[in-house]
Amino acid sequence: MAVMVARNAKGEVRCYPVVEMVFDERANICDMVIAPARIEKEIEEQAKKIAIKSIEALDGVGIFGVEMFLSKNKVLVNEIAPRPHNSGHYTIEACLTCQFEQHVRAITGLPLGSTKLLSPAVMVNLLGEERCQGHSTIEGLNKALSISGLSFHFYGKKVTRPFRKMGHVTILDENLERAIAKAKKVKDFLKVKAR
Repeated sequence: MAVMVARNAKGEVRCYPVVEMVFDERANICDMVIAPARIEKEIEEQAKKIAIKSIEALDGVGIFGVEMFLSKNKVLVNEIAPRPHNSGHYTIEACLTCQFEQHVRAITGLPLGSTKLLSPAVMVNLLGEERCQGHSTIEGLNKALSISGLSFHFYGKKVTRPFRKMGHVTILDENLERAIAKAKKVKDFLKVKAR
């Protein structure tokens, strides 16, 4: 799981919802982010407290992606990324203030924006196919874009490699389980291959 934390020089802090990260085991890379995480309230609160304490201990200013493990109902920090993070891309469509705007607000001393989740969301990374290397092409875009609530982001990378992050898709739906089902369809439809 992960949580995005924003902090400015005045010590003002905002936490985004805790998210669930699903990894592709072949490459040990984030494949999908589910917002909000399907965890108990006490685990969510524990994760947010630990994330905030971590950033305060670093005296950090900006946006931070705090990745965590859940082991025997204990939250353990895995990694802190001092920048906008893959686990926060869903905020572009799903939150009142996205992680990128929040970062600018934090580092320029502006008041931090609301981190309110407007809709359940699932972010799917578009990864280069396992055996593909070369000039990138995207297959299945027409099918994927027919799914309601979908936003497509391509990073403009001309060359793909196995498991290279080439873009992402965010799916919004009033129902989290429906958003997850749509995300699985997107994964079936969209393929980043080489020409």
